[in-house]
Amino acid sequence: MQLMVNLGYQQIINLIRQLPANQIEKIKQELAQDYVAEKTKVKKSEFQEFLLSGPVMSDKQYENFKENRKRFDKWRM
Repeated sequence: MQLMVNLGYQQIINLIRQLPANQIEKIKQELAQDYVAEKTKVKKSEFQEFLLSGPVMSDKQYENFKENRKRFDKWRM
């Protein structure tokens, strides 16, 4: 047999506040472990996935980029 109860947010909070401290801590730990992390995951849009799958500079390429940028800055002045 299964009992379904429809409680509002404030009712749930009030019930939790009535529990002993050790049980509140247990609830907190369980929620923090998996449930909250899973529920708060942000789905990436198609465009975000596209950007994240793009090419990435190596460290050497980035150093070359910074050096070229310095040279262009000097050239413009």
